[in-house]
Amino acid sequence: MVTEYTTIREIAGPLVLLDRVDHATYEELVEVELAGGEQRRGKVLEVDHDRVLIQIFEGTRGVDIAKTSVRFLGRGLELAVSPDMLGRIFNGLGAPIDDGPRLIAEKKIDINGNPINPYARVYPKEFIQTGISAIDGLNTLVRGQKLPIFSAFGLPHSELAAQIARQATVLGAGESFAIVFAAMGITFEEANYFIRDFQETGAMERVVLFINLANDPTIERIATPRAALTAAEYLAFERGMHVLVIMTDMTNYCEALREVSVARKEIPGRRGYPGYLYTDLATIYERAGLLKGAKKGEVQQGSITQIPVLSMPDDDKTHPIPDLTGYITEGQIILDRSLNRSGVYPPIAVLPSLSRLKQKGIGACKTREDHADLSNQLFGAYARGVQAKELAVILGEAALSDSDKAFVAFADAFEARFIQQGQHEDRSIERTLEIGWELVALLPRSELKRIKDTYVEKYLPREGDV
Repeated sequence: MVTEYTTIREIAGPLVLLDRVDHATYEELVEVELAGGEQRRGKVLEVDHDRVLIQIFEGTRGVDIAKTSVRFLGRGLELAVSPDMLGRIFNGLGAPIDDGPRLIAEKKIDINGNPINPYARVYPKEFIQTGISAIDGLNTLVRGQKLPIFSAFGLPHSELAAQIARQATVLGAGESFAIVFAAMGITFEEANYFIRDFQETGAMERVVLFINLANDPTIERIATPRAALTAAEYLAFERGMHVLVIMTDMTNYCEALREVSVARKEIPGRRGYPGYLYTDLATIYERAGLLKGAKKGEVQQGSITQIPVLSMPDDDKTHPIPDLTGYITEGQIILDRSLNRSGVYPPIAVLPSLSRLKQKGIGACKTREDHADLSNQLFGAYARGVQAKELAVILGEAALSDSDKAFVAFADAFEARFIQQGQHEDRSIERTLEIGWELVALLPRSELKRIKDTYVEKYLPREGDV
């Protein structure tokens, strides 16, 4: 039942306060009709007895308190879903914007879905290949994981996100794989970059793209990741697909959340963000994972894996957005400004980066039997090389031992050959491990203390092979 009211009491920015409203519900969708007949949409933000606060998606410019009517639609914001969503482009609210044919909806789903019940989860343990050595080799992405990318303004996180979207795949025959890509608060130029990149590389046929531009309404930005996750849940749990959800930039989402909080005159938390920022982010991040099947020990077909991308203001890892994200997710991939200045792409700082589920997704029958040992050796050798470089800055190269110099040479080669790769270079896990073995061959055999001798004998290139 649709109920209409003309009892607007106050307007503040994009917010409208109504009196004498019966049976309104939180997140309920509303239609606002202006005096000239123009219609706008909004949603309920707060209900206090018969007083209701709503936010208008398109803003309140031109709204006349005395001549404007508000209709409560009795439902939340819904997304029309269909298998035909693949290859299509939508705005932040889920309306098609690509001039394609009309989407025939199989059903409509409320975008405010629930986080997955921990009891219903299956522990993630299957490898996802991104084609990027610094991730696949050392900070492995596992199906069902939440692995954010911590970037900073001016670093190539958009390029990296697009590359992962193009290249990511689950290994194994017959696996249906899809990408849901949500871009929030981006410029028109960035939007064109993503669209053109996916179309020119042929990746668009398996991508569902949601785009919210910087000049789009704030409330749409808040809805964008939820609309994207609703599409992902439909494809994963009703269509049996393995879905990778990439959301960029979560900082823009949090800024929109703060803007709404300020308009509602809420008591601010850390750095002006609302006190419920952690809870709000958790409602997004926890909509990822694998579900148990109907029978004991059975796994339901389909999964959702998340890669949220966020820009750290002032390169500060202790900023509320990366700080709270780190508490909710299972690790982080950190982009480094100094590597970027050196011309290394992708500028992934492997030492502070971490995938907490890596050990569950690598090894025999997943990647390769030597993966874990080789990863540990590469990480340890690179850490020692970086430490030796820092020592040389203080004491001079003459103070380094022959062993230290070998590790410095290894660190330089590691950045140039393992981390560095082209934006359209898709490396298989076998190629990543092969490069890793070529690099450890540069070290004295006595320094390979983290790898089993059987693996050294089997995989270490012989002299003249490197």
